[in-house]
Amino acid sequence: MFQVRIHGRGGQGVVSAAEMLSVAAFEEGRYAQAFPSFGSERMGAPVAAFCRIDKKEIRLREPVMAPDAVIIQDPTLLHQVDVFSGISPFGFLLINSTRSLDELGLGDLTHRMLDGHVCAVGASEIALAHTGRPLPNAALLGAFSAMTGRLALASVEIAIRHKFREKIAAANIAAARAAYETVNKALRREAAHA
Repeated sequence: MFQVRIHGRGGQGVVSAAEMLSVAAFEEGRYAQAFPSFGSERMGAPVAAFCRIDKKEIRLREPVMAPDAVIIQDPTLLHQVDVFSGISPFGFLLINSTRSLDELGLGDLTHRMLDGHVCAVGASEIALAHTGRPLPNAALLGAFSAMTGRLALASVEIAIRHKFREKIAAANIAAARAAYETVNKALRREAAHA
């Protein structure tokens, strides 16, 4: 089973991101579940959502405590909420930020994880350029696809089409593709320097 925890703030599409991730997994013939965990349930409050993907039926219903991947939609949560709780050195960490990992104060953490398993991508900026709104969820799913290889970008695109209407879906798919390419380029550069 592959477990994903997504952190963000209310109104950023955290729950929608988990739902689209599960739809993408269904598209590939896998079982999946997605569900949120709300705090005070208000705009801007910290929110977490979870997604599990497996080849067999999933019976677990509790929050993801030991994630294989963590997606952080809002970098202001990095030092406010324990977003890294339970992630192993073999896990994946994807952060929505244009700042470097060292600038984010994550140098020590990233050195404990495998090469290519930690990435910062300016998903809000990519989303703004393609959709006119800085909602990072679809772009981060494209980045997740590139980084983990767990889901094909085509499946993510289908999930986006299921979630949004035509023009909005097309814009979000463009953002997902741009983030996918951005992460692929970064991973190739990292591999070349290794």
